[in-house]
Amino acid sequence: MKYYLIAGEPSGDLHGSNLMKSIKELDENAQFNFWGGDQMLSVDSHVVTHIRETSIMGFVEVVKNISKIKSFFKNAKQTILEFKPDVLVLIDYPGFNLRMAKWAKKQGFKTVYYISPQLWAWKKGRIKTIKEYVDEMIVILPFELDFYKRNGVNAHFVGHPLMPVIQSFIDSEKPKIATQGDKKVFAILPGSREQEIKKMLPEMVQGASHFKDEYRLCIALAPNIDESFYRELLTAKNVEIEFVKDDTYGLLSKAHVALVTSGTATLETALFGVPQVVCYKTSTINYEIGKRLVDLEFISLVNLISRKEIVPELIQNEVNKEKIISTIKDVIGNTERIKSDYETLQELLSIKEPPSGKAAKIIVQSAAN
Repeated sequence: MKYYLIAGEPSGDLHGSNLMKSIKELDENAQFNFWGGDQMLSVDSHVVTHIRETSIMGFVEVVKNISKIKSFFKNAKQTILEFKPDVLVLIDYPGFNLRMAKWAKKQGFKTVYYISPQLWAWKKGRIKTIKEYVDEMIVILPFELDFYKRNGVNAHFVGHPLMPVIQSFIDSEKPKIATQGDKKVFAILPGSREQEIKKMLPEMVQGASHFKDEYRLCIALAPNIDESFYRELLTAKNVEIEFVKDDTYGLLSKAHVALVTSGTATLETALFGVPQVVCYKTSTINYEIGKRLVDLEFISLVNLISRKEIVPELIQNEVNKEKIISTIKDVIGNTERIKSDYETLQELLSIKEPPSGKAAKIIVQSAAN
């Protein structure tokens, strides 16, 4: 059967690659066309658009790139019609994928959405779009299932796909980053998109540099962004920095504390048991628009899933040197409590069968029917 997958970001690329592997185990004749990155390319070569082209975030940035985004839609529609998939699999990336779901359904294609848009946080009105145009919604957070069931959407909870991925890495004998003397590791994860890295990284490094005598400061590089981009942002920073390329999990497996930009990385950091401070900063315009639309008590997945503050969150103007230093000190002093809360978090996300396997069964069945 034919499967057309659309993932527009690094996290979607990771989950998409594991999903494709699971689909191939169930359907040995599976054919793929997809939007994704290097991890999906390691499973199949039929990439339509690479994620290095599609990482656009923020209200202002979307407006600036409107012609580029229109070309993405045109390309997706054309290649879907040419490929004629048995099912269209939409992976996160809601600004694009919800519009594709609406178009695809009108063209008669079956649609499965894997990893829900955060409708419970903002734009709850989009639930009508999903109810009308998405045949199967596959969710990875436990509270999402109740949300969709209450709204009459056919939803399935499969567990979080990061759980088996991280556990497999921990159990593996893959080499981790090398140790250097007695210094502990301070991990800095500034995000996966250029515009958020520009906003976050200089402030993060300024705060982290306070701990340079005791810690090695290590920055995890996004797979789709060259090291030179990071170096240019830090030319005026007089502090020794290590760059970790294509080994974020190796870094987290060695880290003792972390500064993390809000997103999937906060959950990854928690699953590695690393005490962290979550940061979020965007342009003033994006922030002012966003805070009027978002209805959430927390911004990090760690706290959202736990429904309480496990790790501190610094938002917008709070992302500054002094605040980062004082908050990191608080986190270091509460390491045992944070790690205990992380264990409870893992219990909430755990299921017996691998999430990608459960999701693949739903998708293959949908394609066959």
